[in-house]
Amino acid sequence: MERFLRRVAVIGGARIPFCRSNTFYADQSNLDMMTGALNALVEKYNLKGQHIDEVVGGAVVTHSKDWNLAREAVLGTKLSPSTPGITMMQACGTSLQGALGSAAKIATGEIDCAIAVGSDTTSDPPIVVTKKLAQRLNKASQQRSTMDKLRTFKGFSPGELAPMPPSVAEPRTGLTMGEHCELMAQVWEIPRAEQDAFAIESHHKAAEAYRTGYMDDLVVPFAGVYRDNNIRGDATLDKLSTLKTAFEKGENGTLTAANSTPLTDGAAAVLLASEDWAHKHGLPVLAYLTYSQTAANDFVGGDGLLMAPTIAVSKMLERAGLKLQDFDLYEIHEAFAAQVLATLKAWEDPTYCQERLGRAEPLGSIDRSKLNIKGSSIAVGHPFAATGARILAHLAKLLSQQGGRGLISICTAGGMGVAAILETRDAAELHQAA
Repeated sequence: MERFLRRVAVIGGARIPFCRSNTFYADQSNLDMMTGALNALVEKYNLKGQHIDEVVGGAVVTHSKDWNLAREAVLGTKLSPSTPGITMMQACGTSLQGALGSAAKIATGEIDCAIAVGSDTTSDPPIVVTKKLAQRLNKASQQRSTMDKLRTFKGFSPGELAPMPPSVAEPRTGLTMGEHCELMAQVWEIPRAEQDAFAIESHHKAAEAYRTGYMDDLVVPFAGVYRDNNIRGDATLDKLSTLKTAFEKGENGTLTAANSTPLTDGAAAVLLASEDWAHKHGLPVLAYLTYSQTAANDFVGGDGLLMAPTIAVSKMLERAGLKLQDFDLYEIHEAFAAQVLATLKAWEDPTYCQERLGRAEPLGSIDRSKLNIKGSSIAVGHPFAATGARILAHLAKLLSQQGGRGLISICTAGGMGVAAILETRDAAELHQAA
């Protein structure tokens, strides 16, 4: 039987406000926040009691008790309990990758609708005991008598009690993401002043988005919070220039707390569906998810931890038959200002494009006035697994207002990148005809 691929519609999304770590959400868990974001989506699109074919997503910083996070969140919502919950993780690309997997199923007809979701908190980190103490406790639990249990602690030292918070360093290199990005800034010669200016632009754009009411239907109050608490609409170069560097303390240091994303708590969700499902439920289509790509690089060998999106975008454009300039909007996740700026320089660099991307010519430059026009992660924050769903819902809304085609690029830990293309119906049909 011949099968045809269906259009994948982005219906829209909702998220709770993003808050700096250890502020307003200090008492909220990943499950609390993910459930809050899902319920916000349920209310927005009148999904109470509805069966959704799958809810896919997860968190990066999790407790062992959260192994079934997506399903438990579904059961805490007003969705039908027949809705499956699938928990997955790809660092900062988690909820976008979840959306891409569900989109493929919608396209082939396996499912008709899905929700991609992500949540993260660094205010509630999993604190574990040392491996030696864990082994003792495990062995003690297997003993029957009290004396045998006590014998497992022979040779015990107080040092075994030291708590072990989750590591923020890459296991293969021992360097944090910020330290890796500092190296990228040096390789690509991204000065601090340029990074600071980029960060200020993000804050100003995000503040304006709130001021004009653009965020009103995207951000839903949660736990007494009504808006992201990291945005600094009054940020200036004078203020940012006084900050000390955060990762490299020497004269080569350029990354600061202000031109990097803060540790953030929050959750976001986005609804995808076939056109028939959307029509049946009376829901307008904001945009269509047409192409996607995941890639990885040899960051251990020096490729740059956060440079893999350059590869993902290049491969995706080749499959789509598009140029980098064929977009009306660009959403590049702002893990660090230096990361975005290095990505843009790499696409313009003939040597990089030839050696890393296998292209005879560079991808070229983009119109910066089309980049992150409502601000992005530096300003609003970055709860790791939630960022993809935030960006996907946000770009779909922008395209529904302005029309055209948009590109998403998200870097992740582990030297990976996730990219996607959204198009309005007119743009998709023109592209197909061409």
